[in-house]
Amino acid sequence: MEHLMNSHVKDIQISGIRKIANRAAGIPDVVSLTLGQPDFPTPRHIMEAAHRAIDEGRTAYTPNAGLLELRDAAANYIASKYGLYYRGNDEVIITNGASQALDITLRTILSTGDEVILPGPIYPGYEPLIRLSGGIPVLVDTRSSGFKLTAELLEPHLSAKTKAVILGYPSNPTGRVMTAAELQQIAELLQEREIFVISDEIYSELVYDVPHASIASMKGMRERTIVINGLSKSHSMTGWRIGFTLAPVEITQHMVKVHQYNVTCASSISQYAALEALIAGTDDALPMREEYHKRRDYVHGRLTAMGMPLDKPEGAFYLFPSIQQFGLKSMEFSLRLLEEYATAVVPGDAFSVYGEGYIRISYACSQELLETGLDRLEAFIGKLS
Repeated sequence: MEHLMNSHVKDIQISGIRKIANRAAGIPDVVSLTLGQPDFPTPRHIMEAAHRAIDEGRTAYTPNAGLLELRDAAANYIASKYGLYYRGNDEVIITNGASQALDITLRTILSTGDEVILPGPIYPGYEPLIRLSGGIPVLVDTRSSGFKLTAELLEPHLSAKTKAVILGYPSNPTGRVMTAAELQQIAELLQEREIFVISDEIYSELVYDVPHASIASMKGMRERTIVINGLSKSHSMTGWRIGFTLAPVEITQHMVKVHQYNVTCASSISQYAALEALIAGTDDALPMREEYHKRRDYVHGRLTAMGMPLDKPEGAFYLFPSIQQFGLKSMEFSLRLLEEYATAVVPGDAFSVYGEGYIRISYACSQELLETGLDRLEAFIGKLS
């Protein structure tokens, strides 16, 4: 019966990130530098709030868009952190992580044949969601601009079919961060066009060298921008699956319909945990960010000393060094490193064709594992040289 399956689903491939991570799981003493999974525990006070919610029997459905007090808390959090102002009652939706937030956003705004512009290399989760919504991904090569989407690079890809532009900064996989001035140039290009902007800001709390800026704060952009954020990275709550969308009511009122029929509501227990995170844990990310900052500097220094060219990331917890000098495709490089030195990294081609010639290294793991993994990487490339 496979021939009867949805062709869009049949054409989708398992993420290259997961392919390598799954393969690494069966190798003894492997050092995995693959997944964007924070190695910090969820803060204790958040877990205690979840326990209280269970003990108090808060296990019923919540409103489709999420607990009103949580939506208000999310709006207040984003306002205090980034100067973005939304109403909790009708401009915020609590979702099952940022991934589901992206899904309902794309399914709400896209019609068959609509184009969505993406800066490549980019996280592999966007393109399948676009295709499942009937849209067409249009990739922009950002290698010449240090992995940042610029107005100059974007403009030639705009067409009558363009429905949306996705901005994912801080970036997965490159860790690059766009400044307010760089975003302003894109805003000026788009503000007179009837084009949505989807601003995925899930790593907004993990920035090191420049402050986080959102295009939604710029003139003429709030009414066309859907901001995606959540608690997975900032509060080490990946498994709790809490994200949120922030968008004008004219957009949100339609998104909540898709959300309602998709999942009804996010987990009630996770929502009460998230409420604690957003009210009592507004600075929970700070000690994690300080540690990531130290790891970023360590890994960047090691890779530079190995002669692996890379743009220094300003945020998230990834580095994206070039391996072009070794004459191997990124998948071959990654598989050999895994099989010969029990160290897992993600091949750059997992992040679009524009990621070929690079690998992604995650430093969301302990300093000890980073040192071991980088020692093994250095030994491997020494053998290749």
